[in-house]
Amino acid sequence: MPAKKSGLGKGLGKGLDSLIPDKVGTTVEAIEEDSKSKNEFMVNINKVEPNKEQPRKNFDEDALLELSESIKQFGVLQPLLVQDKDTYYEIIAGERRWRAAKLAGVKEIPIIVKKLSPQEIVEISLIENIQREDLNPIEEAIAFKRLLTEFHLKQDEVAERVSKSRTAVTNSMRLLKLNEKVQQMVIDEMLTTGHARALLALEDQEIQFSAAQKIFDEKLSVRETEKLIKKLVKGDASDSDKAKADDEENKRLKVIYHDLEEKMKQALGTKVIINFKDKNKGKIEIEYYDSDQFEHLLEMFQSLKK
Repeated sequence: MPAKKSGLGKGLGKGLDSLIPDKVGTTVEAIEEDSKSKNEFMVNINKVEPNKEQPRKNFDEDALLELSESIKQFGVLQPLLVQDKDTYYEIIAGERRWRAAKLAGVKEIPIIVKKLSPQEIVEISLIENIQREDLNPIEEAIAFKRLLTEFHLKQDEVAERVSKSRTAVTNSMRLLKLNEKVQQMVIDEMLTTGHARALLALEDQEIQFSAAQKIFDEKLSVRETEKLIKKLVKGDASDSDKAKADDEENKRLKVIYHDLEEKMKQALGTKVIINFKDKNKGKIEIEYYDSDQFEHLLEMFQSLKK
């Protein structure tokens, strides 16, 4: 069940401008264009490495092969934005081009060196990928969360930087509450974000994953999924109510049997324990401490037959 592109790149014209004003332009291309005359030069492709912290982790192999064929014919037309790490250059924007160039067997690629803070690098990578609709929903959510936790931005600030509503950012990060196996299904496009949001109503992680498998196997629509989730949630609630009622009944029986234990203790003159399974079944344990007490208990029970 392939996930549809979510149109993440719409309405992001002012993204980078509001992101880091006074330091970079309105888009990654604008940064590169602004720097071409000063900092662009060719470098051995082996001296360039990807940023391990960049939001995007998954790359479409078919799209990379297609781009690599284009690079074989025309070369890398747009330089990569990088930062100087002394012994190598780390990619800020353009990892897809770098990967495709490697596939094409290119020896040298054009780069533009830019000095930016760690936060600016994360934000630029995020904006570039969102503008180009390159991130899957989970990668996007992880990137938003990183801006909140690592760089201490508020949700309103994150929303403003990526030209999204605060609600959209919140809903995106809620996907990280899903079972990790369900998150992987979203990444693998086995589930859409619509299916994933519906699954959030299930708190039990294993039930959530089972439901996700059912959705994929039976190719359920989002509406059909919502109906399934309602049934499962109702079932969970019924089970919870039953468990609560059982717990209350057990507490009531404990009080009753404790009272009976005390009465039997007084009558027999020794410790008595009542182990009950429910109100109809159980076991009575009577302790004795020597043979005389045992004989005394036997006489008491025999006298009950007369």
